[in-house]
Amino acid sequence: MKLYEFQGKGLFARYHIPTPKGKMAENVNQALDIIKNSKLPVVVKAQVLTGGRGKAGGVKLVRSLDEANEVVNSIFGLDIKGYKVKKVLIEEGLEIKKEIYLSFLMNRNSEKITLITSGEGGMEIETVAKEKPEAILKVDIDPLLGIKSYHITSVFDHLHISDRELQKQFTDIIKKMYKMVTELYLNLVEINPLVIIKGNRILALDSKVIIDDNGVGFIKDFDAFKNYDDLTPEEITAKENGLSFVKLNGNIGCIVNGAGLAMATMDMIKHFGGEPANFLDVGGSSNPEKVINAIKIIRKDKNVKVILFNIFGGITRCDDIANGIKKAVEILDIKLPLVIRLTGTNEKEGVDILRSLGLETTTSMQKAVKKAVSLIGE
Repeated sequence: MKLYEFQGKGLFARYHIPTPKGKMAENVNQALDIIKNSKLPVVVKAQVLTGGRGKAGGVKLVRSLDEANEVVNSIFGLDIKGYKVKKVLIEEGLEIKKEIYLSFLMNRNSEKITLITSGEGGMEIETVAKEKPEAILKVDIDPLLGIKSYHITSVFDHLHISDRELQKQFTDIIKKMYKMVTELYLNLVEINPLVIIKGNRILALDSKVIIDDNGVGFIKDFDAFKNYDDLTPEEITAKENGLSFVKLNGNIGCIVNGAGLAMATMDMIKHFGGEPANFLDVGGSSNPEKVINAIKIIRKDKNVKVILFNIFGGITRCDDIANGIKKAVEILDIKLPLVIRLTGTNEKEGVDILRSLGLETTTSMQKAVKKAVSLIGE
């Protein structure tokens, strides 16, 4: 889950990572009141879950009250890469001496936590990687050993930071960012830019934080940071009911247990000429309510013409899935055809339940997928 800049800075505050003074506004009048009661200049920053705000006109300096109304109105409602601006962060203007890029991310390829830094702060790191790759330093950190002084020294060498006071501040921020990643199970924590300002103070001018969905329980008062603004209503419902769901553009609804099997199911649908309407993983739970909620979500998609179940029972019991389908049929008045592949734990019991409803099943994934695709053509 992505956090807004102001939410990320809220986490920074908990870890005592210094940021500029600022307040968040949710409408034009609130923003203007904040500006009137602030020391000018201030910076008005669009809060959206994407990059490129500056280029899109979503970050502007206000030097006088005369400018405030025009600037605030120009940012609210602005469309930035498909995201409408509904909130702004208003921060003190700063005299910046240097901009630096700094981030930590979970690197699943190296199975390490990777520190990335560059002296080309303020630019999109992807652009820097393409145009000036030598400006980027990547340091892999073994999470079993933790961050060491030699890791930090390599950062100083790369960025040509020799001032002792700056090194002390920088070390403190690096260690706190690393602590955030490991304690909160973050996929990414990024500061772009991390700025050195007048008086040789270092501040996090921006924040980008992505939380691993499996780690949200480690964040105290998580509701203050929870946001689903980048999700569809169906994806929100899925999250609230413990389901993994991603909407696609096809017409075969998929309900599968296990992410790997779900991906294989979508591949096979494509192989036989069909188009999956979604990725939906009910997980390893045997709770029949999950099946009911999964069907409810898929039925909202008007493009779906058939629902395909692909269940390989292990921890997930086939009879519990079957009971979920039975309850759904009884209470939801399902008009769509159901194609069911059911095999594994308590398979016989599950098949018997579904046969009592007049529903056919197969143990073959290939047969189930072929049938689902053929029903689209009828």
